[in-house]
Amino acid sequence: MKFVSKFTFLFVFAVLLISCGKTTKKTETDEVVDTYVQDNYTKKEVDIKMRDGITLHTTIYSPKDTSKEYPILMQRTPYSSRPYGENEFRKQIGPNINLMKEGNIIVYQDVRGRWLSEGHYENMRAYIPNKTSNKQVDESTDTYDTIDWLVNNVENNNGNVGVWGISYPGYYATYATIDAHPALKASSPQACIGDFFFDDFHHNGAYLLSYFRATSLFGTPRPNGDQPIDTAWYTLPDLKTEDQYQFFLDAGPLKNLNSFFEYDIKDQASLAPDNMTDDYFWNELKEHPNYDELWQSRGLIQNLDKSKSHVATMIVGGWFDAEDLYGPLETYKNIEKHTEGYNTLVFGPWDHGRWARRSERNLVGNYYFGDSISNFFQDKIETKFFNHFLKGEADGNTGLPEAYVYDSGRKEWKEYDAWPPKGATKQRMFLSENQALTTDKKSDVGLQFVSDVKKPVPYSEDVKSVFTPRKYMTDDQRFAARRSDVLVFETEVMEEDFTLAGDIMANLKVATTGDAADWIVKVIDVHPADAETNEEMQDHLKMSNYHLMVRSEVLRGRFRNSFSNPEPFAPNKKTDVNIKLQDVFHTIKKGHRLQIQVQSTWFPLIDLNPQTYVDNIFKADEDDFKTQTHTVFTDSSLEFTVLQ
Repeated sequence: MKFVSKFTFLFVFAVLLISCGKTTKKTETDEVVDTYVQDNYTKKEVDIKMRDGITLHTTIYSPKDTSKEYPILMQRTPYSSRPYGENEFRKQIGPNINLMKEGNIIVYQDVRGRWLSEGHYENMRAYIPNKTSNKQVDESTDTYDTIDWLVNNVENNNGNVGVWGISYPGYYATYATIDAHPALKASSPQACIGDFFFDDFHHNGAYLLSYFRATSLFGTPRPNGDQPIDTAWYTLPDLKTEDQYQFFLDAGPLKNLNSFFEYDIKDQASLAPDNMTDDYFWNELKEHPNYDELWQSRGLIQNLDKSKSHVATMIVGGWFDAEDLYGPLETYKNIEKHTEGYNTLVFGPWDHGRWARRSERNLVGNYYFGDSISNFFQDKIETKFFNHFLKGEADGNTGLPEAYVYDSGRKEWKEYDAWPPKGATKQRMFLSENQALTTDKKSDVGLQFVSDVKKPVPYSEDVKSVFTPRKYMTDDQRFAARRSDVLVFETEVMEEDFTLAGDIMANLKVATTGDAADWIVKVIDVHPADAETNEEMQDHLKMSNYHLMVRSEVLRGRFRNSFSNPEPFAPNKKTDVNIKLQDVFHTIKKGHRLQIQVQSTWFPLIDLNPQTYVDNIFKADEDDFKTQTHTVFTDSSLEFTVLQ
């Protein structure tokens, strides 16, 4: 096998690390012998034919103990089922170490158009309803055909199949529930993508520039006429700097980045038509800035009414997942809405996929949340779920609650029979003068700040270039609170605990001297002066007065009324901008303060808004970018979901 580029190798390694549940820091309780899989499993690689004749490369690990039957646990992935070769073994397989050691048939499959599978890859392949021929295929049919082959051809299987996956593999785990095969009994979509206009590459219409380097991973055509390949055919853009803030500021308009996606594609002519790059995903991003038919057709959330009730689902996510927070929350809520089957939610204080790693101390960035949280999930929740539906009674009496959620403020697990919890109420707070956050409206005046396109507000004070963002979700926000282009609103010190348990709606009343603007709202837990600093915190920070970002969100202002039909602002006219912030479960403890920050740039997490209206920001010119003065009025408010 050829060596891949350094950046590609690091990415694939990171993905496999998450998918397999490995960690570089082991403890006595989760030590894995490097040869455990090889010693206890046989490996077979097959190419399974789909209904349209295309074959998908599939790796099957079967227990060497053939004295009993086992369920099949499968992950479908665009990130490779490597290592290839029947004498090459992963060091760990399955969702977690327990399910590996107990014995299960573990299957990995390269999805259509990726790695050693035939066919053409489509990023977030659209679901096809009411199919009329075997030529109409999607991820639902590919999953169905794969399961059908497995249960009929893999020896010693008990006829029950489960699927799982994190991030993009989580998306395929969701897809498996749609028009599901009868043998599919359990699915656990984890950090699952739901819609690329709201997950990963976009947030409410704003392009996440922080995902720029991930583009080629999904948009580089395979060489040699799209033939299967066992080595990475893509390379990640090299910014040649550790300072991504300065790099993107110097680069200017997004159209100046097109050159990063002109590839030297071996053995074939460029696939790009005129005015297009060689990267088909970058072309889609820049040619489809609005929520049009392309993005709508690829969203999976709107098709979850096709999920089958015979498939038990456990949706897993992290409260501090910078990549896929919308997906798991909306997946759970829509399956709950449309089906009557077993459907539960698990959310912990994790970043992207952290629950699959075993570690004693659980942190996101600088912030410490507790001990053995991921281990608890694997041992007491995930293992119990799959064993019940694949080996046990499968009657739904798992002993698990409807919602197993971690209060990231109190730092403890809670069990509820609904999410949001029954009894949660709505409470409104107003953005008042003198930086106050109050329970009633005090006035109706405008608070102004200058949004300078040459000095945008950074999303992190760290100097770094990242593949995709993570740490910023718990970063100390003091650096932003001290800027003149960030408005701050804060309660008095809390006299009793204040628990946020559900979604948050920001109802802003704003104006701008221009005709375009982004609006960012951040919800922050301000810690007391005597808060104790944990050992892992960056040296320049202390927990004293730490500004923990609990939730944050952006809305590209042109989409305030419709994501499909953007419209400019009328200059200097007071306008409603409503921003839905995703669910939280966090207690602002007695002695802390609740703070809100409002700003208009968040760089380079999101791209710069020119602040003058153009039809397509991906094609904006340098002259379109203008500094503007924005106003937030004090009849603006936030509506919290509160648990008494």
